[in-house]
Amino acid sequence: MKEIIKKEKIKHFTTTINAGIHKGKKIEIPDIFTTRSSKSILKESLFNTLQFDIIDKNFVEVFAGSGSVGLEALSRGAGNCYFMEYNKTAYRSLEDNVKRLGAANAHLFYGDSFEKFSLVYGMVKKSTAKTYFYFDPPFSTRDGMDDIYDKTIRLIESIEPETCEMVIVEHMTHLDMPQSIGALELKKRKKFGRSTMTYYLPKG
Repeated sequence: MKEIIKKEKIKHFTTTINAGIHKGKKIEIPDIFTTRSSKSILKESLFNTLQFDIIDKNFVEVFAGSGSVGLEALSRGAGNCYFMEYNKTAYRSLEDNVKRLGAANAHLFYGDSFEKFSLVYGMVKKSTAKTYFYFDPPFSTRDGMDDIYDKTIRLIESIEPETCEMVIVEHMTHLDMPQSIGALELKKRKKFGRSTMTYYLPKG
């Protein structure tokens, strides 16, 4: 007897762009375990920290999901934003959100972020503008994901100070991020319950 597997329709929920040229516009986020919307309070805190410094800078959202952080950055004046996402459902939502906002300076890369990072990094290195790198690795909830933070730290180690304006890592609060990673040093840490945002700047 054949087992009948019903395809479940993916539910979506919406979040709102908070400020800038796309203020008030809605973007969709698929309700799947591989992507989660950054809590609005975290996003608000992030952009309160970045403020106007982000204008005309590059912004790289390494584990983009549906792109809620990078699209907020573009709305607030970032010059170019680069999104990497490997989950097909999340990537489709990202494509739809970019079209919905008409975000011309959004550059999308489908595939494993750890494999695509060097390509994107090569592109921002050629730019005259410095770059913000935003890392929000998926929480270690699946087999084979136990080393995701170690792999993320190795990516950050490859970032050169002349390219980098700032690195922001959103991570589980119980994880102790290192005081320094490569040419970068920890400048600020802010906790939000189970999640924490840690900020790194080039040394010196």
